Amino acid sequence: MDQHQHDEEDQRATLFHSSAPSSSWSGHGEEERERETALLLSYKMADDKADTIQVSEDTAHQISIDPWYQVGFILTTGVNSAYVLGYSASIMVPLGWIGGTCGLILAAAISMYANALLARLHEVGGKRHIRYRDLAGHIYGRKMYSLTWALQYVNLFMINTGFIILAGQALKAIYVLFRDDGVLKLPYCIALSGFVCALFAFGIPYLSALRIWLGLSTVFSLIYIVIAFLLSLRDGITTPAKEYTIPGSHSDKIFTTIGAVANLVFAYNTGMLPEIQATIRPPVVKNMEKALWFQFTIGSLPLYAVTFMGYWAYGSSTSSYLLNSVKGPVWIKTVANLSAFLQTVIALHIFASPMYEFLDTRFGSGHGGPFAIHNIMFRVGVRGGYLTVNTLVAAMLPFLGDFMSLTGALSTFPLTFVLANHMYLMVKQHKLPTLQKCWHWLNVVGFSCLSIAAAVAALRLIMVDSSTYHLFADL
Repeated sequence: MDQHQHDEEDQRATLFHSSAPSSSWSGHGEEERERETALLLSYKMADDKADTIQVSEDTAHQISIDPWYQVGFILTTGVNSAYVLGYSASIMVPLGWIGGTCGLILAAAISMYANALLARLHEVGGKRHIRYRDLAGHIYGRKMYSLTWALQYVNLFMINTGFIILAGQALKAIYVLFRDDGVLKLPYCIALSGFVCALFAFGIPYLSALRIWLGLSTVFSLIYIVIAFLLSLRDGITTPAKEYTIPGSHSDKIFTTIGAVANLVFAYNTGMLPEIQATIRPPVVKNMEKALWFQFTIGSLPLYAVTFMGYWAYGSSTSSYLLNSVKGPVWIKTVANLSAFLQTVIALHIFASPMYEFLDTRFGSGHGGPFAIHNIMFRVGVRGGYLTVNTLVAAMLPFLGDFMSLTGALSTFPLTFVLANHMYLMVKQHKLPTLQKCWHWLNVVGFSCLSIAAAVAALRLIMVDSSTYHLFADL
């Protein structure tokens, strides 16, 4: 044991002296010094935490094969999913024109910054970290590995639950356009949506296999966004008198405002950036930054358009699902709702892929191609079971806005803002100036407090709705 410690100290000393400044350092030398600094961090963490995990790149899914623009479309698909049809009500109504507009722009800037920090941590300690939990475990140890995985699981489970609620709402909206007899209730539509999502999950083995489906997702998104935009514009012109006051009592406004802030960060962030970045081709950091710029510039324009237009047209009375507010020809509204349903099926697969990757890697056979009979049957059993639980929760508690708030509070805030800033501090602490360290600590403390406040507000909303509506409510 003494000899082992002695050899380890010699190796650290060699690393320390080799990282000393020299006049002959070039740009390549600077990169080498960063790698050595990361190695020193790894040794320090090994001293401080005996349970530091060993990062593995073993996976049953494909990595490092997608161009940056495909990853950009994955991110944009998440941003412009059918959730955008609810932002007029969940963001603009509780915040108003000034608060909602400034909030959307500010949340985009902060989210872009936090995601860029996380993208730069993809390669630390000489390894690629293809999972969020692997990165956290490498920096903090096994306990943080488990906590990060739990937070991410909650985040993705609730997002998937919300997607199934959205798909059910789209199906019910189609039914109501033709028959308003109340026979086909929302829980039935949610169950049907979960079944279709499961069928899609059986046929798409991993995230990179989406390819052409991402193009179709973009088309579907544009269809329902353009239709919702144009019909809202027409309704807004024909009915100019609208009310924009923020509804509710003084205490209600406080809680709904905090919940709306959680919805702001929910709108832009996936909570699974390392898993998405794992699919991108090298150089992974530069390509990921290109994808992020695409997401937060061109990719966010449809979100702004439909959110602002929906609020302008209907004011404080806008529906939590915008297509329920618009007036227009039945066939056009049917096309929009059908497009929202189909896009939701594709988008859900993106946010379920980390869970699928874990299940396939941990419990899959590892033999044969993805479409071998035994691998298909494995997906049917495991993914089908996972989505069955999602669907059951969605049917029991179909309160979409509350899910968005609680998801943003419990997991999106900690994963995207708190952890990203603190991990960057841990890795770069010896190279950051004091002012920049203070800035990152301010983000860590501020977003931690905001996360707690948003969680309280979201739980209050759920309690209020739960007392108003019964389980399996037909909203």
